[in-house]
Amino acid sequence: MTAPTSADAPSRRTYQVRTYGCQMNVHDSERLSGLLEGAGYLPAADGETADVVVFNTCAVRENADNRLYGNLSHLVPVKAEHPGMQIAVGGCLAQKDQGEILAKAPWVDVVFGTHNIGSLPILLERARIADEAQVEIKEALEVFPSTLPTKRDSAYSAWVSVSVGCNNTCTFCIVPALRGKEKDRRPGDILGEIRALVDEGVLEVTLLGQNVNAYGSEFGDREAFSQLLRACGGIDGLERVRFTSPHPRDFTDDVIAAMAETPNVMPQLHMPLQSGSDDVLRRMRRSYRQDRYLGIIERVRAAMPDAAITTDIIVGFPGETESDFEQTLHTVRESRFAGAFTFQYSKRPGTPAATMDGQVPREVVTERYNRLVSLVNDIAWSENLKQHGRVVDVLVAEGEGRKDDRTERLSGRAPDNRLVHVAVDPGIGVPRPGDIVTCEVTHAAPHHLVADRVLGIRRTRAGDAGERGRSAPPVGVALGMPTVRS
Repeated sequence: MTAPTSADAPSRRTYQVRTYGCQMNVHDSERLSGLLEGAGYLPAADGETADVVVFNTCAVRENADNRLYGNLSHLVPVKAEHPGMQIAVGGCLAQKDQGEILAKAPWVDVVFGTHNIGSLPILLERARIADEAQVEIKEALEVFPSTLPTKRDSAYSAWVSVSVGCNNTCTFCIVPALRGKEKDRRPGDILGEIRALVDEGVLEVTLLGQNVNAYGSEFGDREAFSQLLRACGGIDGLERVRFTSPHPRDFTDDVIAAMAETPNVMPQLHMPLQSGSDDVLRRMRRSYRQDRYLGIIERVRAAMPDAAITTDIIVGFPGETESDFEQTLHTVRESRFAGAFTFQYSKRPGTPAATMDGQVPREVVTERYNRLVSLVNDIAWSENLKQHGRVVDVLVAEGEGRKDDRTERLSGRAPDNRLVHVAVDPGIGVPRPGDIVTCEVTHAAPHHLVADRVLGIRRTRAGDAGERGRSAPPVGVALGMPTVRS
């Protein structure tokens, strides 16, 4: 059956995609939006009840199920008041629960998995014509998602998937079971997509993978990722290259060299730690230890002294002792992170860690978590204070600064990915999203910088494209970097 076209779809039916979880889910939501608009649907206006509501779910956290079913229950009276409204559930939780979703929420019309997001328009049409729910879960990837139509929200920044899936077996993580084994795209396809994005005005791409620096493992090239970074350096008009998220096990010196020697690869690294304790890392089935992790940080800083390094840390993993936690604090002090995403461990049904002995009492986890956050913030603030007086180029973004209207500033990212709130100087001009502002850092806080001295503005192709609204139409390879939101 072919996908419905705009002529087949009901006239002017509207949609809303609600996104939960990681960057991969955000990226998938761009594709879902592109697929729906390609099938003739329109985005619902703010405050409008959409004809189709799509939940793109996450299964990483313990309360993900409760959050989904709570949100679904809120739509029961809404659906009753809007005949013809459809509800679809996709993503990792759909892949995990499958038919159980309809048992708990029989008012859902479509359930689809992580491997077949391209089926959504067809499933909605089938459900509408047959007047019964449709469930389609594939156990393996059939089409690489980047070939699907995608609607980007940004004219200046874009996600570019290099791989999907993961070959690791971390005991706290359910993602490999839901996303499958790693599948790598060919370098020529990736670079072709990036060139097409740059031709549209994009200045910045983020290479995306569940374990991005393992790229090449499927076709047996251990240096494929560093070669890909260097190839990005040869694309005219591509000003900024980032990637997320790497794994310390696969982070090799050739990647560090490629980062340092390729001018448009940004001096920024997000390197998940998870724990600083060797014993906890062993139970997590993370194939590195504290010494190896700190060695990577040391070599990155030797090659790029101004690199900003961020991380992920889990507190209270089963069996974690106070001594184990102190090793995490020690690693944080040694690493001098510019920021950290910190998490209290929560059971994820289906993972080995959920049934491990030594589950740490919640009050102990909370107390350790508060100590960790305090230390992380102190270090991040100290590192940000070192930026005072520096001149940085900020890529102005949309949605980065929640207080911009009140403070009369615009916000964006410095090359090292620090968030910078920039003053607007009417005498110099008002930059557009996608333009580059050269400014001096005048204030530092734990999670952002302020630059109240503007030195210049460079109007860019991305700013031109955004002003013309060229980011709106869905196209086959156009991907983006939106904020995570409904």
